[in-house]
Amino acid sequence: MTRIFKLSFKIIGQIIFVIIFFSTLQAKNLDKFDKANHISDYLAGILLLNDNRYDESYKFLKKLNGLESSYTNYSVKYLYSLINSGNFNEAVNFSKKIEKKGLDVFESDLIIGVFYLKNSNLNLAKKYFLKAKKRNSRFLLNSYVSDSLYNWSNLKNLDLSTGKIELNKLDERFDNLNKIQNVFLNCFFNSQDTNSFFNQLTSNIKTDFSRYHYFYASYTASSGKIIEAKNIVQSALNSNPRNLLLNQYRIDLEEGKNINSFNCNNEQHVIAEILYIAANALSSQSIYPLSNFYLNLAKYLNKDFHSFDTLLAENFYKIDNFEKAKNIYKRLGKMGEAFKWHSTKQLARIFIQEEKKDEAIKLTTNAYKNLINKEVYETFDFAEFLKNNEKFEDSISYYTQVLENIKIDHALYSEATDGRGVAYERTGAWNKAEEDFISSLKADPNQAYVINYLAYSWIEQGVKIEKSLNMLEKANKLRSNDPYIIDSLGWALFKLKRYKESKEYLQLAVRLMPGDPIVNDHYGDVLWKNGNEIQARYYWNYVLNLEKTEEDLKKIIDKKLIKGL
Repeated sequence: MTRIFKLSFKIIGQIIFVIIFFSTLQAKNLDKFDKANHISDYLAGILLLNDNRYDESYKFLKKLNGLESSYTNYSVKYLYSLINSGNFNEAVNFSKKIEKKGLDVFESDLIIGVFYLKNSNLNLAKKYFLKAKKRNSRFLLNSYVSDSLYNWSNLKNLDLSTGKIELNKLDERFDNLNKIQNVFLNCFFNSQDTNSFFNQLTSNIKTDFSRYHYFYASYTASSGKIIEAKNIVQSALNSNPRNLLLNQYRIDLEEGKNINSFNCNNEQHVIAEILYIAANALSSQSIYPLSNFYLNLAKYLNKDFHSFDTLLAENFYKIDNFEKAKNIYKRLGKMGEAFKWHSTKQLARIFIQEEKKDEAIKLTTNAYKNLINKEVYETFDFAEFLKNNEKFEDSISYYTQVLENIKIDHALYSEATDGRGVAYERTGAWNKAEEDFISSLKADPNQAYVINYLAYSWIEQGVKIEKSLNMLEKANKLRSNDPYIIDSLGWALFKLKRYKESKEYLQLAVRLMPGDPIVNDHYGDVLWKNGNEIQARYYWNYVLNLEKTEEDLKKIIDKKLIKGL
C-alpha cells in the first residue's frame, strides 16, 4: 500500500511538471507536435525512466524526435534511456546529432568521448572529455568524473611527474578516489613505487579498500609472480573473507586461470573503474538511473570485468526489477564458482520475494551440493538459508559442521552458535538452544539481538527475569529505538509487575511497530493492568484482525476478551 501511495504522489508530481513544461514552451515549437500524443509520450517516458524501466522508457522517448531543439532535459533523459537499455550506438548517433545542432550536453560529450576511447582514438576522446569537463553539471561527481577522464585520455602525452601534478589538481573532497587514481597512475607508468602504493592503499584502516587487493594481485600476477599474487589474495581474504572479487580470483589462480580482466596499462580499464566507483557512490544514494548510466559505460569499456555486473544486478534488485536482476545473475553464475554461489544466493532471495520458496530451496540446495570447494563460509551461508526458510533440522547439521571446523575466536563462531541456537529453539530443544546463545555471547558480548532472543525466551519461561531485564537494558543501549528490544524490555517490566514503567516501553514499541500482533497484545495486557480495560480490549480486537496473527494467539485473545486477565 505504501508503494502505491508513493507512486501516486510521484505520478501527480510528474503530471504537474509536464503540464508546466509544455505550457511554457514557445508556441512555434509546439506547432511541431500533436500536444496530447506527445505530452502522454513524454510523461510515460519520464515516469518509466524514473521507475528504471529503461527499455519501455526508450520506446516512448524515441517518438519525440526534434524535442531536443527546444528542451535540453529531454536530451539528457533520452540518453539515459538509450545507454541503460543497451542502445549504445544509437546513443552515440543521437549525441552527434545534437552536437551538430549546437545542443550537446554533458552526457552526450561523455558518451562520444567513451566511444572514441573504446576505438582507441585518444585525441578525439580527449577532445570530448575536455568539452564535458568545461560544462557545468548539477552533480559534483559528474565534474570529478569528467576531470579524471580527461586526465587519463591525456596521459600518453605526459610523464609520471606531470601526471601527478594533474592528479593533484583534482577536487580534494574526493580524497579516497584520488588515492586510488594515484596507485593506478604509478601502475600505468610502471613506476618502481607501484607495490609500495598498493600496500599503502590496501592497508588503510580508515577506509575499506579491500577491492583493491584484487588489482594488486592482478598486477603482480601479470608480472609472472603467481605465488606472490596468491599470497596477496589469501592475506586479503583472511581479513575480508566475503569479498566476491577476491574469492573468484583465488579460485582462478588455483586453477591456473590468470584471467587478466583488468590492466592498469590500459586507459580504457582504468577509466571503466573510475566510472564504476562513481556508479557505486550514486547507487548508495539511490540515484539509480545515473548509477546505471555510468555502470553501462564502464561495461562498454571493459566488458570482461564481471564485477561491474554485481552492482548492476543489485541496482535492479533494489528497484524491484527482478527480471533484469535475474538475467544478470544467471549470466554471472557462469563466470566461476564464487560468482555461481553469489548469484545463487541472490536468485534465491528474489524467488522468495516472488513467493517461490520451494524453487529457492531447490536452487540453493543443488548449488551447494555442486560446489567443488565447500569452505566454512559457504556452509554457514547454506545453514542460514535453511534456518531462514524454516528448515531447522537441516540447518542444525550444517551449523554444526561449521562449528566443528572453527575456534571460538573465529569471526563466524558467534553467528553460527546464534543461528544454531535459534534452530534448536524452534525445534523445541531449549537446553541446547540456551547453551548456544550463551556461547555466542561469550564470543561476542555486545550482540544486541542475541541478548534480546535469550532474555525474551527466559521471560516467556518465567525464569531469570531480573537478569533478563539487566541484559535488555544493555541491549537497548546497544540498539536504541529497536522495537523488538523495547517490547522485550517492557515485557520484562510487566512480568516484574512494574506496570507503569512497562506501559511506557510497550506504548513506544506499538508506535514503532504498529502492525505486529505480539507487540499489540503485550500493550493490551499492560493497559488492562493499569486499569484501562476498554482500551485493552480495543488492542486485543485489533490483534484479531491482523493478517500476521497466528491461530494460537487468537485463541488466547478470545479468552482475554471474555475474562480479561
